[in-house]
Amino acid sequence: MSSHCILERVAETESTNDDLMARWRAGELIDPIARLAQHQTAGKGRAGRSWLASPKDSLCFSLAYPFHRKLADLSGLSLLVGLAAISGISKALNLSEDILYQRGLRLKWPNDLLLNQGKLGGILIEGGQTKIGDPSWMIIGIGINLQNAHAFNEALQQEYPITALDQLLNPQETVPDAEWIWLKMVEELEFVLSYFDQAGFSQYQKLWMHWDAYQNHPVRITGAGQEVIEGIARGIDASGALRLETEEKMISIHAGDVSLRITK
Repeated sequence: MSSHCILERVAETESTNDDLMARWRAGELIDPIARLAQHQTAGKGRAGRSWLASPKDSLCFSLAYPFHRKLADLSGLSLLVGLAAISGISKALNLSEDILYQRGLRLKWPNDLLLNQGKLGGILIEGGQTKIGDPSWMIIGIGINLQNAHAFNEALQQEYPITALDQLLNPQETVPDAEWIWLKMVEELEFVLSYFDQAGFSQYQKLWMHWDAYQNHPVRITGAGQEVIEGIARGIDASGALRLETEEKMISIHAGDVSLRITK
């Protein structure tokens, strides 16, 4: 881990993303900060959705990171974070990425981790640039379910199942301490974000497609106020945009408020 990343641990907060966003808006951010909360009372998902988190059963943290790239050059960032999360999980659980793949770990475009098609975790990225010439500060929030998936399923009763990290382990094994998983994930994030800042996303395109849960499947994409689009998911392009083959043509779907579902 780089020596200039500040590590913060708090027992409880409304949202680690909101905490760091407030500091960014106030001009208080200098070095990267990783902020871990044992309990988030108002955690956020994408598009203003709430994120249910339970102490000891969830890992919720945010990383504020300054990029020298312009905002327009940060495409693919959420996909890269997903790859870093997988690498961090691999090191924290002491399981190879090949084993994780065999046991059903996948990525869903643009910002979810799936385990056997159930939602294991999510990524929320906020931030921006206050003025030209300043770094682009991005607040990267990650939520991972650690155990007791049945409790999440009972509480949420959603159309898709919720999964947890302990389902990657053998029955006699237990999930490591949340702080250990956090540290391993932060290490991986710092490594890949530094490289991404220099070279962009394109070098990760092939690797992300290896983990793509929906590649070559028929899917439906919806967004707030947008027309439903159906087609075949054909992976991503070098910028991280989803390539969707419709009846008429191949189109690119860029990051935004979209929901992607495998069609029946």
